[in-house]
Formats: sequence, structure tokens, C-alpha cells
Amino acid sequence: MSNRRSVSWSNFRSDLRADRIQVPAGFLGARGRIEGMVRFGKVALVKADGSFDRAGIMKAAAQAAKEHQRVYGSTWAAAMSVSLKAAWQAANTIRRKVAH
Repeated sequence: MSNRRSVSWSNFRSDLRADRIQVPAGFLGARGRIEGMVRFGKVALVKADGSFDRAGIMKAAAQAAKEHQRVYGSTWAAAMSVSLKAAWQAANTIRRKVAH
């Protein structure tokens, strides 16, 4: 008797899609707003010595969260979650650019 396994390709494909990273709604918009604030000098996410400016990150995230909440009608907690993730990602990118 042979040992055979059957594979359901439709289940396999749907499992692969489920494993991919899901981008929260409004994340890219929040990141764009934060990068715009940095570009126009409204906030600084990284200090001159290369460390993170936590007050600047929080200020940028709060402003982006207000706009996210207005556009998507989400709760403040959900809007801040998306905006803080976007702010930290932008800060890490800026920090890497400054280091090189």
C-alpha cells in the first residue's frame, strides 16, 4: 500500500494569500501625510545626532490620526495605531538615509 497525500490547490493558494502581510486601511495615506509634514518642515522625526525625536513622531502621528479618523470614520485608537506605525516606519527610513 502506498502512502499518497492529495493536495487541494485552491486551499493551498488561499492559505498562501492569508499568510501575506496585510496593510491596514489608510496606512499609505498616513505615511504620505507624515512624509509631507517632514518635507515641509512641520515636524522632525530624527534628531541631528541620529536618535529618534519621539515628540516629533507623536506629533506627526496625532496629526495624521486626526485626518485618518476624518476620512475613514474609525475610532481614535485605530487611527493612532495606523498613524504610529506609519510614523515609525517613516522615522526608520529617514534614520537609515541620514546614516549613509
